[in-house]
Amino acid sequence: MTKLLFTPGPLTTSATVKQAMLRDLGSRDREFLEIVGEIRRALLHLGGAGPPDYECVLMQGSGTFAIESVISSAIPRGGKLLVLVNGAYGRRIAQIARVHAIPVEVIETPENQRIHARDVAAGQGVTHVAVVHCETTTGILNPIEEIGERVAASGAFYIVDAMSSFGAIPVDLARARIDFLISSANKCIEGVPGFGFVLARRAALDSSQGQARTLSLDLHAQWTGLERDGQFRFTPPTHVLLAFHQALRELEEEGGVAARARRYARNHARLTRGMRDLGFEAYLAGADQSYIITSFRYPADPSFRFAQFYSQLSDLGFVIYPGKLSTEPCFRIGTIGRITEADIERLLAAIGQVMAALRRVESAV
Repeated sequence: MTKLLFTPGPLTTSATVKQAMLRDLGSRDREFLEIVGEIRRALLHLGGAGPPDYECVLMQGSGTFAIESVISSAIPRGGKLLVLVNGAYGRRIAQIARVHAIPVEVIETPENQRIHARDVAAGQGVTHVAVVHCETTTGILNPIEEIGERVAASGAFYIVDAMSSFGAIPVDLARARIDFLISSANKCIEGVPGFGFVLARRAALDSSQGQARTLSLDLHAQWTGLERDGQFRFTPPTHVLLAFHQALRELEEEGGVAARARRYARNHARLTRGMRDLGFEAYLAGADQSYIITSFRYPADPSFRFAQFYSQLSDLGFVIYPGKLSTEPCFRIGTIGRITEADIERLLAAIGQVMAALRRVESAV
């Protein structure tokens, strides 16, 4: 059975994206190197930027690898990172810094509240500030432009984890004052897992030279290699890059970021209406909620058991996501990927079917 993924990534991809992986190219093949170059240019274009002001660096591994590449390369010895946190993925950034013995300060906001720009006020010695754009713990959207103004005024470098937002929520790198934006292949651009990417202000990237605390995640060295001959320093995920190249074409054919945003927003609107009708309550206030992923509280219904709920939905061909909140029992449903309102309708029907089945079991006990 082919299942639909209602997750924040990996997510459902088109048949043509999958098909793009059904051929082999060498990592030094001329056609492959041209594709890598096209990908890098296209990603910068999506961020409203390009050389010489901004550069694109591709990094093997999941999005977290790319985040660790930035944290472990961009912050010098003697530097200090401030992480603005309102969810698990902000806490992960702080954890990465601690693993590398980088001094880190954390300002934590409740998971159901947006981070405010005023929270940039930090202790002495802060050289870099990091925030998650769409915190997929809940689906909350943080105001990266307002935060960027405060970071720029402080003189610090600005790091934005745009893992689950880039490609579906418009962003202008220069206007938001971003020095390093990080995302990955298997999110809103609708590719498959295997690499992340960093859109870096050239001056900030240059300042990272010689600072890396790892070999394979050295951001500046990776960029230097790509610039020198178009090649990755170590074996690239060739098939994943072919799929991503196709995914970028399909994003353009759909009408770009604005059109994708509209489709995802329609998915989200239909989901929230339908879940409300089924008796489920969204965790966030509507004004704070993105259209990427939505957290729903466990219902008060005594028949509800998440493990059975998840398993039965999966058996019907619909995969949702467990919760990641630290305070309340919730589960999450993503509305990104190659899905439409018709798919949301099918999911809602399946949820109604599963809940009815759970109630029958409960009443028979």
